[in-house]
Amino acid sequence: MNELLGNRVLQASVVAWVLAQVSKFFIDLLWRRRVNFRALTTMGGMPSSHSAAVSSLATGIAITDGMGSTIFALALWFAAVTMYDAAGIRRAAMIQARILNQMIDELFQGHPISDVKLRELLGHTPIEVFAGMVVGIIVAYLVQ
Repeated sequence: MNELLGNRVLQASVVAWVLAQVSKFFIDLLWRRRVNFRALTTMGGMPSSHSAAVSSLATGIAITDGMGSTIFALALWFAAVTMYDAAGIRRAAMIQARILNQMIDELFQGHPISDVKLRELLGHTPIEVFAGMVVGIIVAYLVQ
């Protein structure tokens, strides 16, 4: 257990994820001028905590094991797929949820079938993914 807890690459990845997630709270506070504690636990928003975690993981492995290592190749591919999913597939689902919610609002004005709406903030814009990646890389270098 001590070996796992002492793993600097894992520590960097967790710190990057926490830093990005906490940053969402303060960025949301600045943009909306109100406290939203859900920003601490939700998906989506600036910066991408998923991107921060996986880019920190890949960077930490590159520092520790080298860019020629098999484990770095695995981590790099894992990070690329994760960030593609955050900006691509999950963003598409977010847009679909927004459109479906709008259709329900317009179709059943005054006669709601259900007041439960789909969660719209699921994915990230490319800039949110990039910002998360930068956070992750910086944290990996600082923790190593």
